[in-house]
Amino acid sequence: MKWWKISLVVLLAAVMVILAACGEKEMTKVKVGEVTRSIFYAPQYVAISNGYFEEEGLEIELSTIPGGDKTMTALLSDGIDIALVGAETSIYVTAQGANDPIKNFAQLTQTDGTFLVSREKIDEFSWDMLKGSTFLGQRKGGMPQMVGEFVLEKHGINPHKDLNLIQNIEFANIATAFASGTGEFVQLFEPTASVFEKEGIGHVVASFGTESGHVPYTVFMAKESYLKKNPEVAEKFTRAIKKAQDYVYEAPAEEVAKAIQPFFEDTDIELIAQVVERYRQQESYAKDPILDEEEWNNLQDIMDEAGELPMRMDYSKLVDTTFAEKVSK
Repeated sequence: MKWWKISLVVLLAAVMVILAACGEKEMTKVKVGEVTRSIFYAPQYVAISNGYFEEEGLEIELSTIPGGDKTMTALLSDGIDIALVGAETSIYVTAQGANDPIKNFAQLTQTDGTFLVSREKIDEFSWDMLKGSTFLGQRKGGMPQMVGEFVLEKHGINPHKDLNLIQNIEFANIATAFASGTGEFVQLFEPTASVFEKEGIGHVVASFGTESGHVPYTVFMAKESYLKKNPEVAEKFTRAIKKAQDYVYEAPAEEVAKAIQPFFEDTDIELIAQVVERYRQQESYAKDPILDEEEWNNLQDIMDEAGELPMRMDYSKLVDTTFAEKVSK
């Protein structure tokens, strides 16, 4: 009698394993490379922490690859499947004759994310105050620097003649250089700008994002071949981002801060909430993943004025809104 009891136990165990396996959702791994770690990218972290990617059957392997050139190298060499980087990089790569076109398929941020920080507290700021000053800008050819110059020109300031422009310091060292005494004004991302205010190192006097208008500042992009081979993955990925974009605008800033804090363990949660609210108020986070043609043209105008546009690129050549439009309906 013992043998059939043992067999029954083994059979039941096997059935339970099979049922458990059937209940598990098959996950698809997607390797994503972000150009930097920033609260500016809050919807991406919300999509991960709130399980939106997981709901779509996607397992995200996120890596931070400092510098647009390095991020694009990783994308072109298949080190990553999707890059989160400035849309201008797709123009640079295409101008160099890439065989497999890079397609911008989901927009994450729609304004510049930097702020003008003054060393001295200024109660009534005017852009004319920058004339004759030492201005610590961003890396030449990158979107922060190009938008910075665009805004200065908009206010009648020639960045290369009317002020002492410093732009030969590595992105990661700009904040340190200002804190060490270099420059009277500096162009900084959050949360560094708010941290400097809190510590009395500097004072936010203006936003480059509100001054420059809407541009496809940070976009998810992939090789055309990847999107053609994995259209379902691209759609699921974009849907998760759309859910996160909705959450970032609908949830209290404190809740958004809690969701993304695991990605910023060394930053005070109240400061994270403050930064999220500042970006929300100026609508830096895109409200949907659609990169429209007006934004694309605005980007190229800014690049052109900065003398960094290698050639104008047709919207339909480098932008694919198929997935973004589908999940935004």
